[in-house]
Amino acid sequence: MLEVEPAPAARTVTPRPTWLGHLRIARIDHWIKNVFVLPGIVAAAGIDRGHIAAHLPLRIAIGLAATCLVASSNYVINELMDAPFDRHHPEKAARPIPSGQVNVPLAYLEWLALGALGLWLALRISIPFTAALGLLWVMGLAYNIPPLRTKNLPYLDVVSEAVNNPIRLVAGWLIVTSESFPPLSLLVSYWMIGCYFMALKRFAECRGIGDAAQLARYRKSLAWFDERRLLVSIVFYGAAAMLFYGAFIMRYRMELILSFPLVALLMSIYFSLAFKKNSAAQHPEKLYREPALMVAVVACAALMVLLLFWDIPFMARLFNPSAPVQRIP
Repeated sequence: MLEVEPAPAARTVTPRPTWLGHLRIARIDHWIKNVFVLPGIVAAAGIDRGHIAAHLPLRIAIGLAATCLVASSNYVINELMDAPFDRHHPEKAARPIPSGQVNVPLAYLEWLALGALGLWLALRISIPFTAALGLLWVMGLAYNIPPLRTKNLPYLDVVSEAVNNPIRLVAGWLIVTSESFPPLSLLVSYWMIGCYFMALKRFAECRGIGDAAQLARYRKSLAWFDERRLLVSIVFYGAAAMLFYGAFIMRYRMELILSFPLVALLMSIYFSLAFKKNSAAQHPEKLYREPALMVAVVACAALMVLLLFWDIPFMARLFNPSAPVQRIP
């Protein structure tokens, strides 16, 4: 009788670090988020028309490249610091570092090299622009690295991540001119709308993962949140964003009042996305796959650009007080 030899035990294949893994942690596909620099460029050109720098197209190209490199540096440190927690996420466990596709010491060198190259490029624009990107890089440290690691703190995780929006707006403005600075009302509005989008991302994550214990292992701040608390914060951020946007409009550019309906539509469409299963709100780099949202974004952006450069005197006459304001002594 022939004896059948047992089949050899299956070997466990350990992934090896690859150059592709290192490229992936730089998240080049996330560079689309740096479109938040463009409103600063447009706003500066529309509001401070007398101080537009020479060779603006070249400055824009260099400025965007520098911003993308600094952002990638922040993405690398994010991947490094998040790796132990990503192992508890149903999708992020397959990221390059948790899955063994990255040489960790080399990734730290990649982090520093990308940041240094981005700041070196920024110096080709101006020192104020370099300072803005330096602040963007520092916020990446505060958000990711212990003991501060603001991403673990309820509410502060959203606020500290969204502050990158006004920093990018300042960077865009400084690409155009270093002779002025964006209005504070515009910066706060831009900050709050970033908080609105980020809180909706957290809301979508809570709905997507569901299990409270797994949420807490993945991100400590989510242990505090539930859907009600997140929705309350989303209403606050949305209201604050529109309040400060209105203050900016009344002081600097009355014509932008006409953009309110499209802004409200855009915010409503994004809000609805957070309720979808496997929502694109959880993965902002994939939002381009949402046709209704993209149409609203393009239409809203085009209208805002038009209203920044098209003077409509009737708007000022319509909204200015028709009689002196009587102040109570």
